[in-house]
Amino acid sequence: MIQAHTVTIGGRPRSRFEKALDNDADLLAESLRNQWRAEEEQRKIRDPIPLPVRWLLAPDELMDHWSNIHRSSDGSVCHRERLPPAVPGRPAGRDPGGPSPDSLPAAGGAGPGGIGKTILTIRFVLDRLAARDTPADPVPVLFSLASWNPSTTTLRGWMTSQLERDHPRLADKRDQPGLARAGPGRWTRAAALVGNDRILPVLDGFDEIADGLHRPALEALNDTDMPLLLTSRRTEYAAAVTGTKALNSAAVVELTALSLTALSLTDLNNYLPRTTRKATPTSTGWEPVLEHLRDHPRHPASVRLTTVLATPLMGALARTIYRDTPDRDPSELLDTDGFRTPEALGDHLLDNFIPTVYRDQAPAHRARIPHRLGYLAQHLDRLGTRDLAWWQLGSTLRRSSRMCVIGLVTALVFGLMDALLMWFVLWYEGAGPVPGLLTGLLNGLSFGSAAGLAFGLAYGLMYGNAAPEPSRVRVRLLGGTKELRKEIVPRLLIGFVGGFGFGFMAWTVDTLVIGLAGPSGDGLLTFLAHGARTGLINRLMYGLAAGLTFALTAVFEAPIDIDTAVSPPDLLRTNRVMVLFHLLVFVLFTGIGGGILCWTQLIRIVDWISIGAVGGLGGGLAYALSLTAWGQWVTLSRIWLPLTGRLPWAVHAFLKDAHRRGVLRQSGAVYQFRHARLQDHLTHASRMPR
Repeated sequence: MIQAHTVTIGGRPRSRFEKALDNDADLLAESLRNQWRAEEEQRKIRDPIPLPVRWLLAPDELMDHWSNIHRSSDGSVCHRERLPPAVPGRPAGRDPGGPSPDSLPAAGGAGPGGIGKTILTIRFVLDRLAARDTPADPVPVLFSLASWNPSTTTLRGWMTSQLERDHPRLADKRDQPGLARAGPGRWTRAAALVGNDRILPVLDGFDEIADGLHRPALEALNDTDMPLLLTSRRTEYAAAVTGTKALNSAAVVELTALSLTALSLTDLNNYLPRTTRKATPTSTGWEPVLEHLRDHPRHPASVRLTTVLATPLMGALARTIYRDTPDRDPSELLDTDGFRTPEALGDHLLDNFIPTVYRDQAPAHRARIPHRLGYLAQHLDRLGTRDLAWWQLGSTLRRSSRMCVIGLVTALVFGLMDALLMWFVLWYEGAGPVPGLLTGLLNGLSFGSAAGLAFGLAYGLMYGNAAPEPSRVRVRLLGGTKELRKEIVPRLLIGFVGGFGFGFMAWTVDTLVIGLAGPSGDGLLTFLAHGARTGLINRLMYGLAAGLTFALTAVFEAPIDIDTAVSPPDLLRTNRVMVLFHLLVFVLFTGIGGGILCWTQLIRIVDWISIGAVGGLGGGLAYALSLTAWGQWVTLSRIWLPLTGRLPWAVHAFLKDAHRRGVLRQSGAVYQFRHARLQDHLTHASRMPR
């Protein structure tokens, strides 16, 4: 008997669970590598060269003891990432040399806004991904801390949910050991990676956590022994450290702005002219500006401009605004009358960034873009997050407004369809066109109103002030996973209850209208007779159709591939296909059920058509548009928000175009503004109604 070779690490064979973790970690690492490389190219970080960013060690009061940062007295390695060898107690600001930012494995970073923290975290992630030697090495994952509430969610639990959101394949359930630290009920691939320390958290934006939560957040970070990298603005981090202990075993480096020195001017001289079109064969519009800064460093205009260009954010904005626009001259930045303060000069760059990147659009369209981006910024500000998720775009509308919109759309779908079908039925039975039309409109109005009220209330009760999460599965006709097939029976029961309730609502209203307003004139007796027989039949049929639909789709569902669905368009497209698949199967089962009833002569052919059209198609559309993430995207984001002027009709194309132009960046399944300061600027500058 031939025995296969077994790969071992440390002399111990790798278990199936560990090999599965290795595979998930490798797939995640490859997905992140592709994502952040594309994002780096999109933001032109290395075009033509990276703008230099420097760092200094922060004051000792912001850091843990040096003996904890390096090695303890017995020589054991500290829990946090170690800095290169340094002198204990070295004061801040005394050593401008040292390792480059690209190679710095720091545990904490601080600095003012716009100074390059996020850019360095992206470079840190890419460098660590390139340095992974074995599948067991942790995967660096960049998390935006703005959405973490440490008072309600543990760090590991929050990281798990973020991974499942951005990489839906990791939401696949896994019945394996080794998840003790993942939390009860979190038996997913993401929980396995987090619980077994296969993730290196790169936590960006400690300062963006909600006010009042900085101290609890720092305490929660101190309670975990995970290696991590944390970035923050200096003020918020220093305030949190004052109220509690500094981050355990963490050294802190402070990114520094370019100061008014010959060295920093050399950096700007090497960077800005190389990013701009030539004004003459040998020069660009930046040479006179840089010459003025060198020759007159204490001139008020020089001081203001150098202060502004000291941050990579403003340098990148200046590069964009004056790069390929012959009608723009960077010498205007030296105007002492137009820009009396550095803040005014910074606002000038922020104000002109959006018109510059959209300069190829028609003037009328270009004038609306800042307002639409401003609405998105206000939307994020109300939610208290930096993550722009397509399924949450309508969630900042008042709950009552969303319920009304959902109810209205559902009522229109049901009402129009029922009115047409009722007119057809009455015409088929010999009623005149005018009485049939009037009765059809009355039935459609009543039926649609009842359906809209029911689905509007169902939406409000199910989701409240939250938004439904998009499903993390796709349709695969060759069978789903074992874990999803286990849900067949629970889904069958849930679908039956929902379908039976829908049948009760739909056909009770229908028989009431027929009995009280129908042409037969039998009134209430017709209602009782018709409702007792047809109502029960249709409730059972819709219940079975919905139950079989949810049960069957479990057979054909599979988790989304980790390497193909980590972007907002992919997740949106996958959810659209999933919802339409549910709708198709529901209509199919409804039609089959009606056909059986018709064949057994329990109902007429015309009733079969009504059941399939109104109940199957109408009910399926109502469910899809009101109780799914994709449906609410259509109802609120594609219909209501454009109808009220808040967003364009092609919302998805607008977001994708904003990402292509560098206004937004992609972070997994969500978008973010390229910088928090740009989002805040648009929030305050926008005058769009709430």
